[in-house]
Amino acid sequence: MIQFDRTAVPLPPETTDVTVVVATRNRRDRLRETLPRHAAPVVLVDNGSDDGGPDDVPGIQIVRLGENRGAAARTVGVERAATKYVAFADDDSWWEPNSLARAAALLDAYPRTALISARVLVGPQRREDPISAAMAAAPLGVRDGAPGPAILGFLACAVVVRRDAYLRAGGFHPVLHVYGEEALLAMDLAAAGHRLAYVPSLTVRHMPLPAGRDTGLRRRREVRNRVLTALLRRPPAVVRRTVAAAWREDRTGTVEALRMLPRILRQRRPLPQDVERDLRTIGC
Repeated sequence: MIQFDRTAVPLPPETTDVTVVVATRNRRDRLRETLPRHAAPVVLVDNGSDDGGPDDVPGIQIVRLGENRGAAARTVGVERAATKYVAFADDDSWWEPNSLARAAALLDAYPRTALISARVLVGPQRREDPISAAMAAAPLGVRDGAPGPAILGFLACAVVVRRDAYLRAGGFHPVLHVYGEEALLAMDLAAAGHRLAYVPSLTVRHMPLPAGRDTGLRRRREVRNRVLTALLRRPPAVVRRTVAAAWREDRTGTVEALRMLPRILRQRRPLPQDVERDLRTIGC
């Protein structure tokens, strides 16, 4: 059982340039433990919780949607934010002290960079998330105008973004809902000419529950969204390869994606050659 310090008191803001946006659903108890750890203004977006929703907390702006919009709920929070930068957090994660202020300073210093990803430490043991290790390998190198290795993927709970760049890119695509929604946004930001960088000196703590999520649903959604993302942005050869691999992994998720084909093809926008080349470099 993961234990939290329930005596934690709200932290004073370490920066006024960043708003933390948290999307949540049916996790009111966890929010009581994690919300005090955010050292910046917070916009909390409730995705139609049926457990009564989050408690009203002084100083925290709560948006109650009345429905579950998945990852697109974060965009509602970004629209409500009054700062030039936005950090995302889940209801079971938070940014370690000084990380938000440092992220804001880096984005000030590197105006071509639209997204910075932090190192993620999981659980009380502070195990490094494998995605962080993959980013640190830096297969794309460090680009001009970026404070760290170039990336084309991220964990949503561990990034700080430029608010205007995020909104111009359309945010998290509503059709993907949740699970694997980050890949499309990373592609769209890169296609718009922005830098995305990994900065391991920034740290996010992630304390997931040991159980309670539907792993079967998650697998189906991840497979579905992988196919949808390929249909929306990747060349035909990659789409065929992605569909074939998805079919072998989870036929139900693949069929769900293919049923949406007419709607998705109307939104198809192939990536620039340089972004597609970078995706091939990292094996996507």
